Amino acid sequence: MHIHLHTDEAGRGAGLAFKMAERGGRGSGGHGSLDKSITLPPDEIFRNLENAKRFAIDIGGSLTKLAYYSTVQHKVARVRSFDHSGKDIENEPLYEISVQEEITARLHFIKFENNYIETCLDFIKDHLVNTETQVIKATGGGAYKFKDLIEKKLGLKVDKEDVMTCLIKGCNFLLRNIPHEVFAYQKDSDTEFRFQTNHPNIFPYLLVNIGSGVSIVKVESEDKFEWIGGSSIGGGTFWGLGALLTKTKKFDELLQLASKGQHTNVDMLVKDVYGGACQTLGLSGNLIASSFGKSTTADKEFSKEDMAKSLLHMISNDIGQLACLYAKLHNLDKIYFGGFFIRGHPVTMRTITFSINFFSKGEVQALFLRHEGYLGAIGAFLKGAEQDNPNQYSWGENYAGSSGLMSTSPDVYPMQRTRSGTFDMFEMDRLERPLVNLPLLKDPSTYIPDTVDLTDDAMARKYWLTCFEEALDGVAKRAAASQPDSVDAPERAEKFRQKYWNKLQTLRQQPFAYGTLTVRSLLDTREHCLNEFNFPDPYSKVKQKENGIALKCFQSVIESLDSLGWEERQFALVKGLLAGNVFDWGAKAVSDVLECEPQFGFEEAKSKLQDNSGIDIILGVFPFVRELLSRGTEVILACNSGPALNDVTYSESLIVAERIAAMDPVIHSSLHMEFLICVYYCLKSATRSKVQRMIHFNYDKKYRKQFLIIFNSIRISFLSVSSLIR
Repeated sequence: MHIHLHTDEAGRGAGLAFKMAERGGRGSGGHGSLDKSITLPPDEIFRNLENAKRFAIDIGGSLTKLAYYSTVQHKVARVRSFDHSGKDIENEPLYEISVQEEITARLHFIKFENNYIETCLDFIKDHLVNTETQVIKATGGGAYKFKDLIEKKLGLKVDKEDVMTCLIKGCNFLLRNIPHEVFAYQKDSDTEFRFQTNHPNIFPYLLVNIGSGVSIVKVESEDKFEWIGGSSIGGGTFWGLGALLTKTKKFDELLQLASKGQHTNVDMLVKDVYGGACQTLGLSGNLIASSFGKSTTADKEFSKEDMAKSLLHMISNDIGQLACLYAKLHNLDKIYFGGFFIRGHPVTMRTITFSINFFSKGEVQALFLRHEGYLGAIGAFLKGAEQDNPNQYSWGENYAGSSGLMSTSPDVYPMQRTRSGTFDMFEMDRLERPLVNLPLLKDPSTYIPDTVDLTDDAMARKYWLTCFEEALDGVAKRAAASQPDSVDAPERAEKFRQKYWNKLQTLRQQPFAYGTLTVRSLLDTREHCLNEFNFPDPYSKVKQKENGIALKCFQSVIESLDSLGWEERQFALVKGLLAGNVFDWGAKAVSDVLECEPQFGFEEAKSKLQDNSGIDIILGVFPFVRELLSRGTEVILACNSGPALNDVTYSESLIVAERIAAMDPVIHSSLHMEFLICVYYCLKSATRSKVQRMIHFNYDKKYRKQFLIIFNSIRISFLSVSSLIR
């Protein structure tokens, strides 16, 4: 979330808030005057500070990025199979549900203007309960400038780290852990940001860091990189020359001027030099032949906007050509741009993108990072946490505590463009299990688990966002009802409702905020918000009851299917799959029916509903799986890593499979012989513990047909693995 400190949201929790204006001018000669109305709710900005363990800081010319590690205590719903030996289980639940308190690791990254650094350090000092280290890792040019202030305020020794090493470490960490971290910018297309699917092998690549000057670094592995070139013409050049030309001293204001300017009023174009003959040269007449070329002949004053735009084009084209030449020299086709000059500004990204495309003839693509502003802070933190080896774990973005990518386009959400007084947050949670790519996929980088890209499809986006908004009250009620013994459950459920509603409104304006927008990411965001307010699995009891009822019907469904002829059975199996699918949250018709008819069941679904938005694993999927296994086909069931309303989770699927195997010899023998495997599913990854089994499955049994069934929050995917095997 972006906290604009003069809004009503900032006024909430005023009892806990502190006034930044009261401290803004003290110490170190002051850091600028601040809005006297500014208040800051600490639970929204410096979250979980009382459990912070270590710190790192990256201080640039105008922005400070603070990083810290904390432990977060939260509730987790666990399922465990009952011991039914020797018991009449007719009226026993399928499994036991327990809610446990667990502690997980979280990384916090906060970005704010240097004007606020003293006030923020004071706040951290006042609220910091404990820290495991007496050292704070620091990088960036400001690490020297603010060293004494940091040591005085926090009582920690500042240990300065190399800027480039921190940038590379931070970049590698993001490329490995954030699925839609990388994007290409296309201003004139319907979708402003085109997100890339991460390739399992992130190396080699070229990192072009544009600060005051330009540094170009070739990165070959985690620890092998080298500075191969650069230029003194960079962001500082644009800022300095821009200030001389326009008398505008602020960098962002200079970029705003450029966004309104018309460079052709100042630049001499190819057609101005060659007239109509430029086509014979194979050049477009609209290409720039000479930056500021018209100023030598025109007898007039040029506007600030036009001069700023011309200057931006001149410097961006120079950087783009230089980066392109280095990429070709070193046979690299991936160039990531970052640094103060970028900062998510569309005008800058557009000109660099055009330059790279032009000089490489489309062979090299300019790529940008959603969290490029945090690279140094992440890298500095990793340097300070090497003894904990954070790279051995898998991490995921916590949408509930992250601001998301903010567009600064003049055409997009003006309030979100306000940078003055804005704090930007990014959080990452350590996942329960390390993840690796599914080894059966021929090319994991081409696998897309979602059917619709809502970032690109405006009509679908409007439909799904409306669906989530309309379902929100019901989800909040269900969350409160799931904890009847908790007196504050209704209050927490309302806080969840408000937070998720705000997220949905942000995504209406900025669908690219968290990468490619999909139904799955909307569900993930909702689960993150539910977890934020200690609702680990509001539908666990509902699923327990539905699974128990369905299990009692399994044998009769199988007997009915086995009595049919082959062709009729195939139609019945598919019909069962589609009927099972309606029980997901997504179909509003299902939601309405379930509110009115709580006993609405599987047969009614087959006769009344035609939606395909979810799963019913026991009566829909397992009969289908059984049919495949009967043919000698091996099957992988890839289930959700965690709750997503009433979807089956990995731990629940193990119990369900175990109980069905006790009733059905086909399922039993297939599980025993590993013709049927259940895996933990998260994006396109599986748990590391399953990988060796699947590699064996892949290479030693190629003569058999193989099938991969993926349960997620959007659909059931059926993939003929024989077409995906390497």
